[in-house]
Amino acid sequence: MIVTTMNDIPGYEVDEVFGEVMGLTVRSRHVGSQLGAQLKSIVGGELKGMTKALVDSRRDVMQRMIDEAEAKGANAIIAMRFDTSEMGATWTEICAYGTAVLVHKS
Repeated sequence: MIVTTMNDIPGYEVDEVFGEVMGLTVRSRHVGSQLGAQLKSIVGGELKGMTKALVDSRRDVMQRMIDEAEAKGANAIIAMRFDTSEMGATWTEICAYGTAVLVHKS
């Protein structure tokens, strides 16, 4: 599966557009990570536990988006984006979305 943030893929032609596909997850931070983050914010530095959680979440939503595209018959996703938002004090929503297409090498 080719996934790109570009609106086209150099060297490929789009044969069919299947429409928007997405992968979504909502993650909750546990109390321990919140306390650690609050303490770390006082002294500064990277919040490694939270960084790992976001990297894992992005990987998960990418795979969900790819699975949806494959189910539609696509072999590529163009104009892929991530969207992240906070839901309340402890929930984070992560979404990957793009346009599922069928391409061939030109």
